[in-house]
Amino acid sequence: MDTEILIVGAGPTGLTLAVDLARRGVAHRVVDHDPGDFAGSRGKGIQPRTLEVFADLGVIDAAFAHGGPYPPMRGYQDGEVAWERVMAPTMPARPDVPYPNPLMLPQWRTTAILRDRLAELGGRVETGVEFQGFSQDDDGVTAVLDGRSVRARYLVGADGGRSGVRKATGVEFVGETYEQHRIQIADVRIDGLDRDHWHMWTNAEGPVLALCPMAGTDTFQLTTTRYDETDLASLVREVSGCTLTDVGWSSQWRANVRMVDRYRVGRVFLAGDAAHVHTPAGGQGLNTGVQDAYNLGWKLALGSEELLDSYEDERLPIAAGVLGISNKLFNRGIGRSEDAMDRSDPVLRQLGLHYRDSKLSVDTRAVAGSLRAGDRAPDGLAGTQRIHDALRGPQFSVLTFGGADYPGGVAVTDAPAYDIDHGYAVVRPDGYLGMIATDPADVRQYLDRF
Repeated sequence: MDTEILIVGAGPTGLTLAVDLARRGVAHRVVDHDPGDFAGSRGKGIQPRTLEVFADLGVIDAAFAHGGPYPPMRGYQDGEVAWERVMAPTMPARPDVPYPNPLMLPQWRTTAILRDRLAELGGRVETGVEFQGFSQDDDGVTAVLDGRSVRARYLVGADGGRSGVRKATGVEFVGETYEQHRIQIADVRIDGLDRDHWHMWTNAEGPVLALCPMAGTDTFQLTTTRYDETDLASLVREVSGCTLTDVGWSSQWRANVRMVDRYRVGRVFLAGDAAHVHTPAGGQGLNTGVQDAYNLGWKLALGSEELLDSYEDERLPIAAGVLGISNKLFNRGIGRSEDAMDRSDPVLRQLGLHYRDSKLSVDTRAVAGSLRAGDRAPDGLAGTQRIHDALRGPQFSVLTFGGADYPGGVAVTDAPAYDIDHGYAVVRPDGYLGMIATDPADVRQYLDRF
């Protein structure tokens, strides 16, 4: 084998997977057809659950250093301020939720942070490399990169909505493209506009122009429904009265709502936009891709068929649900940009997503509580440290409650979100509860499976 894991695509999904594999010491290669770093803002919302992943991967401090909160929104009609509101109320940290609010972080910065972390762990991205197909057998995958064959144990396609890996598998990308809903996006610099608000201009037909100050930068993210507009400077001057001084990255976007019906084809796995594309409403796309990678990394590292099969079983229903959420929010928002969307919902923040129906989720208690196997492991106190700090790292962890004891276990002292009076909770490497039990023999048996 040339490597254990070949990752095609070095966006947030592929880089999350690469970082997770690197910290486990798993040999991998990550390649991307782009000759340089991605330079656009694109996805800019990092949801609370993704912030927890970033904390585990060692990049949370960099994310907060370069990101910031979402500004309040200000809407204009006929040149006058028509409304103001916040996108979502700022919520205080709770004992079980250390990062309750989304963070604004442009995608290029997220990518740069993850690349830096990968380099710290001894990895790197091979840029300007073209994926040209693959074949597979019982022992591995032979991929063709720039005309050369590369042998790997597994191949992961994290190469976006136009994924070459997905196309090579023959897996269908089922869904719809709404040609009537198109927007132009650009990263721009503006004179004469305050950076304290997310500015939106509408007319009788609906949204026309929005300018959002990007945290940690001196740029705005411009979005306009006039997707055929070639002279953005004239548009900005006409609609806002401000002066556009520079245009960086720009792209046209169409409303795509699509996903695969298979996440795994033999030794080939799909993740992120290669497996599902969303509308931008609710800030779900990038975050769902990061969660795909975080779910897959430890399973590739351990390599059992039971674990590898569970990737599709767990992530496909999540993606389908998130796809429906973002599409619903998008349809609600069309033509009504001032409508409030409850972005404090724990589902939108991806804190309420679970794997309760997974074969990996086992609860041997006589009576199940409100917290179930398959749920995200809440935070709390374990003596002088936070539970999430104790869980940090690539390992399984055992939490003990009410005087129960287990070798190497973490004794929980104050965690109201855990309704476990006496017993054990096994936390998977991706921060979800694999087992809740009252007998330590059940815990040993569960861990022996992996």
